[in-house]
Formats: sequence, C-alpha cells, structure tokens
Amino acid sequence: MSEKLTVLIPARNEEANLRDCLASVKWADELFVVDSFSTDRTLDIARELRARVVQHEYLNSAAQKNWAIPQATHDWVLVLDADERVSPELAAEVRELLSAPGGPPAAAYRVFRRTFFFGREIRHCGWDTDSVVRLFRKGRARYPEQWVHADMLVDGPVERLAGRIDHYTYRSLDQYFEKFGRYTTWSARDLHARGRRAGVLNLLARPLARFVKMYFLRLGFLDGVAGAVLCGLAACSVFTKYAKLWEMQLAGRAPEGRPGA
Repeated sequence: MSEKLTVLIPARNEEANLRDCLASVKWADELFVVDSFSTDRTLDIARELRARVVQHEYLNSAAQKNWAIPQATHDWVLVLDADERVSPELAAEVRELLSAPGGPPAAAYRVFRRTFFFGREIRHCGWDTDSVVRLFRKGRARYPEQWVHADMLVDGPVERLAGRIDHYTYRSLDQYFEKFGRYTTWSARDLHARGRRAGVLNLLARPLARFVKMYFLRLGFLDGVAGAVLCGLAACSVFTKYAKLWEMQLAGRAPEGRPGA
C-alpha cells in the first residue's frame, strides 16, 4: 500500500511564484498552503489549484512550519517554499519511494537544491552543494527554535535523494533588499541568543572571509557578474548582522516588537 503525501507550502504575497510551485507537485495527495495573511492573489491561486488553505500569523520560518506540520493530513510531508519547484526527476523519485513495499526506510530525506539568482543558475559560490531536509515522516522531524537558516532535527536515519528542488531566489535587488533587513535582524537575534559578541574582528574580518570563501575558494568568479554580485551581497549581509548584534549589545537586549518590524 502506498504512503500518502502532504506538500506543505508556507506563503505570503507569493502570487508571482505560487502557481508554478503548486503545479510542480500537483501529483501529491494533499497541497497544504499556510498563508500569513497575503494581500495579493495568493489565496485565489491556492484555492484555484485546489490546495487546502489555512491562515496563521508569521513569527519566523521555523515557528510557522512547526505550527503547520502537525496539521498535515498525511503521514509523509514534503516542505516546499513558494519560490521552489520539485523537478520531474525528484517527483518520480518521491512517488517511487512512497509506493515501495513497507514504505520509505528512513525517517527523513535530504534534497539538493539548484538555485537561480536573477534568473541565472548559480553553479558555484557554495550554492552548488546546498541541501536541505525536506521530506520526512510526520512526528519524526521538526525545526529548531531559531530565527533563520534552521535545518530540521530528525529522530531517526536521514538519507539523500538524487533529484533536486529548483529554487528561484531573488529576481531583483529590490526584492533582495526587501528581505535583507528582516533576515539580518533575525540572524543577529540568533547570535545574541547564543551569547555571541560583535567586535572589530567580526565586523571586518568575517565579511571579507565570506567573500573570499565564496568568490575564490568556492569558485564564485566562474559565475561571472552574477557570482560577483552574489558574493558581495553575502559579505554585506555578514557585516550588517554583526553591526546589528553590536547595536543589541549596546541596548543590552534584542529589539522588542514583531520580528522584522
């Protein structure tokens, strides 16, 4: 007997992405969109494509997904961001895995991502080895309580899948910087919660080290202008999160209010 699958997609104002995202997983048993009060056509698109929709206030990515996972109808869950697509190869692999006698042998599965930046595939910069745990048995995996870059904690063995998720990240600098403020604040919050400190070394050496690692050691220069822009923005992000951590140190606490506000 085949296992059934829920695809969980958190979303907010994703009318530009959601249709293609849902189309890539239309074969799944349940499409489950958790919307954080979109003001565009996100809800209309989700319902048009017969997704189940619930709305829940967004705190951060980990909290939103942890809230939603127990509400999935089926025992197996695939988490997908709205700007991601399941490749045909990955779709076939997941369907075969779920239909195997006895079901999938592992508790969760790690998937590689192929990422596009300004519409161009990034083949270096360290993004070429990006992988995330996304397919798992409900009740065996959850996200750690941190603000950003939280990979799943799994109770049991984790295996790798051969197929990839296609990730269509930032398409413009306006889109990048719209998220830049939130994500650097959240990263600083994580550092502050762990007792980290921001000094001159962190503010100057870490951004430079990030650029050198991505652009030279991870061969980002082979991605041309897109690679240079990406590595420069990554270095800027590192500097900004430590500057915000320094600001938190001066205040003696992380800023109050809704995250990202």
